[in-house]
Amino acid sequence: MAVEAPLTTELLARFGPLKAYPTGQRIDSSVDPDRLVKTHCCFCGQQCGIQLKVLGNEVIGFEPWEDFPFNRGMLCPKGVRRYLQGSHHDRLTNAYMRDPARPEGFRAVPYDEAIRKTADEIQRIQKEHGSSAFAVLTGASLVSEKTYLMGKFARVCLQTPYIDYNGRLCMVSAAAANKKAFGIDRAANPWTDILESEIVWISGANVAECAPITTNYVWQARENGARIIVVDPRITPLARTCDLFLPIKPGQDVALFNGILHLMIEHDWLDHDFLRDHTTGFETVAEHVREWTPKKTAEVTGISERAIRQAAEWWGQAKTSFLMHARGIEHHSHGVQNVLGSINIVLASGRIGRLGCGYATITGQGNGQGGREHGQKCDQLPGARDIGNPEHRRHVAQVWGIRPEELPQAGVDCYEMFRKVETGEIRGLLSISFNPVVSLPDSNFVKRMLEKLEFYANIDFFLSETARHADVVLPGSQQEEDEGVVCSTEGRVIKINKAVEPPGDARQDWKILQDIAKALGRERGFTFQSPREIFEELRKASEGGIADYSGVTWEKIERQQGVFWPCPATGPGGQPIDHPGTPRLFEPGSWNPIARGAGPFYFPDGKARFNVAEYTPPAEEVDAEYPIILTTGRVVNMFLSGCQTRRIGPLVDQYAEPLLEIHPQLAEQLGITNGGWVTVESRRAGITIRAQVVATIRPDTVFVPYHWAGVKSINQVTIAAQDPVSHIPEYKVCAVRLRKAAEPEYAHRLEPQQ
Repeated sequence: MAVEAPLTTELLARFGPLKAYPTGQRIDSSVDPDRLVKTHCCFCGQQCGIQLKVLGNEVIGFEPWEDFPFNRGMLCPKGVRRYLQGSHHDRLTNAYMRDPARPEGFRAVPYDEAIRKTADEIQRIQKEHGSSAFAVLTGASLVSEKTYLMGKFARVCLQTPYIDYNGRLCMVSAAAANKKAFGIDRAANPWTDILESEIVWISGANVAECAPITTNYVWQARENGARIIVVDPRITPLARTCDLFLPIKPGQDVALFNGILHLMIEHDWLDHDFLRDHTTGFETVAEHVREWTPKKTAEVTGISERAIRQAAEWWGQAKTSFLMHARGIEHHSHGVQNVLGSINIVLASGRIGRLGCGYATITGQGNGQGGREHGQKCDQLPGARDIGNPEHRRHVAQVWGIRPEELPQAGVDCYEMFRKVETGEIRGLLSISFNPVVSLPDSNFVKRMLEKLEFYANIDFFLSETARHADVVLPGSQQEEDEGVVCSTEGRVIKINKAVEPPGDARQDWKILQDIAKALGRERGFTFQSPREIFEELRKASEGGIADYSGVTWEKIERQQGVFWPCPATGPGGQPIDHPGTPRLFEPGSWNPIARGAGPFYFPDGKARFNVAEYTPPAEEVDAEYPIILTTGRVVNMFLSGCQTRRIGPLVDQYAEPLLEIHPQLAEQLGITNGGWVTVESRRAGITIRAQVVATIRPDTVFVPYHWAGVKSINQVTIAAQDPVSHIPEYKVCAVRLRKAAEPEYAHRLEPQQ
C-alpha cells in the first residue's frame, strides 16, 4: 500500500530536500571545462538557450548562449542556477523499495529487482481487476520523445485508457479554447511580433516573474512606442511599468472581455472585411455581449468604467496588437470561457496572422506545448489527433502495428483518476515527473487516495513528496542526461542535448519504460535503441496531423535554431518538400491540411469561430463565513511544486518560505502585521504562514505561492472545482478567512528545505 514514509531526520538526511551551493570546481574560476554543451533551460516554457560547462561527468556551470534567437544569452534567476541540481546530494542513484522498518522509510535494491517488482504488481493488478485498473501519470517537462513513448506505453503495453499529465494544471483551458476558435492549439505568432505591436495586452500573466525573458520583448515593444495593458488582481512587477493597469477581481475575466467587445461594437472598432471573409458566428456573440455595458462590466469586474473605456479605445483603434495570457485567466472553473472571451476581441479586431498582429498563451512548463501534442493527454494521440476520431485512430494504430480497436478510448483527467482510486476502479499507478501531493488542489484528498492504492511506482531523479508514498522508486534522468526535442512557448521545436551520463543505477526514462515492458513480456514496439529512433517514429505518427512534425529533423532544428510546427514532409499534392516550418499561423493565403486552401484557419471552411463566452461566477464565492478571495501563483525563484528549485540554495535563500500577500487595509482590519503569522483557512483545510503586507494587491484578495510542501502547502486549502471542458482546477479563486496566529510549532522543527 502506498502509505507515506514518515518525515524523519534520516529521510531528510538521505533524500532531502537539502540546499546545494556552488562549491569546489563550481566556484573555482581557474577550472576550465572539457566542453560547452548547447542546450536549453530545464524549467519554464520559454526554453531559453544555455551552454552548460561540463568537466568529466559533471555540469559545473554555464555560459550564455548569445546566438540563440529567443533569449540572446539572457537568463532568469532559475536559469542561472539550474546547473546546481546536477551532482546533487539528494540525487537518486539507486532504485528503492518501501521498508517501514528503516528510519528513512526505504531500502536500496538492485535496479533489476525494482523493475521485476513493478512488472509483477502490474500483472497482478491487471489480472485481478482488468487492464484499466492500472493508470499512468506523466509530466510536461519531459522531452517529446518521452511523452510520445509514455502515451504508447499506456495504451499499447498496459492497454489502459488511464493516462494524463500535469499539463492538465497548465494550459488545457487555452488548448480547448484555441481548438474551438482556430481549430489548432498553438501560439499564433513568434515573440518577435510583439516588437511590432502598438498595443500589448497581457491578462492573467505575471510575466516578469513567471516568464522573465518575455518581459524584454514587452519592454522592447514599449521602446518602439507600444502601449502596455496589464490585467491582474495584483500590481505585478510588469504592471508597475505598464500604461494601463486593470485590477480585476479574480474570476471575472470573461466579463471584462465581453465588456470590451461591447464597446468595440458600439464604436464600430471592428474589421468588417475580416469578419465577413474569415470568421463565423459574430452576430450571435454580438447579441450576447449587448448586455455587457460599461456599468455592468465595472460592477462585476471591480474595474472602473473609465479604465474599461480606455482599454477598449486603445485596443479597438490600434493598427497592430498582441494579446497574451497565462494561468491567471485559465485556472478557473470557467477557464475555457475566459480564453474564448479574449480570442473574441482579437478576432473582432481582425489583427491576427500578420506581422505585429498576434495572440498567444504563455506556456508554463518546459514542454507544456509539446507535452500535449504527442499522446500523453488523456484524449489525444500523436500529432494532436483526437483519440475518438476513427481516421486518427487508424493512422496511429498503423504506425504502432496494432488494430484500431485495440487502442483504448479516452480516459479521464488526472484529478478524476484519483476519484477513480476512491471508487476502486484504479488500483495501481505509475508516475513520472509529476508531484500531485504538492501541485493538485485539496491535496489531502490526493494523499488519501495514494494511500488507498494497492501499488504505486514512481520514476524521478529526486524523491518528491509524492514519491514518499511509493512502493517502488525508479531513478530516472535529469534533462541534461538525455536528449530529445521540446516545443517552446512560441511553437518552436528545439533540441535538448545530452551533457552527462546518469549517475549510479539511474537510467534514461525511456530505457526504464522499455525495461518494464520487457519484464512484462510485452516488449513489442518498445525496443528503441536511442531517442532519435523514438523521434523518427513520432514523425511518422504525427504526419498529416495538426501538430505535424514529419518534416522536422534534428539536423534542421540545429541548422535553423528551431523549427516552428506544423512542418510537413509533403506538399498539398503529396510531393516531398523541405518545409521550413511555420513561425506565424493564419497568414493570408496559408495552407493547412484541414482547410486545404479554403482559408487560413483549421476548419474545413478555413474560417475562425466566434464562441459565446458565457459568464459564470467562481465555483466558491465569498460569504460571511469565508469573506476573502484567495488566489495562488508563482514567484520568480521557484518553479511549480518546487521539487527541483527547493534544492537549489541560492534560490531558496531568495524566497525561503511562502508568504501571504495582504493589502494594508485588510491587514489593519484583522490586526495582521508585516512578517507576523497568519492562518488562512478554507472549507477544506488551513495553513499558518507569515504575512507580507503590500499595497500591490486588491484589498479583498490575498495571494500565496504554491511551491512548498507539507504544512506550508497552500494546495491543502484550494478547491478541486474544475472547468467542465478542460478539467483544469480553479487555483485562482476560492473563499477563505484569515486570523492572526501565534508562531506555529513547525517553525522550530527540522524543515525539508533547511
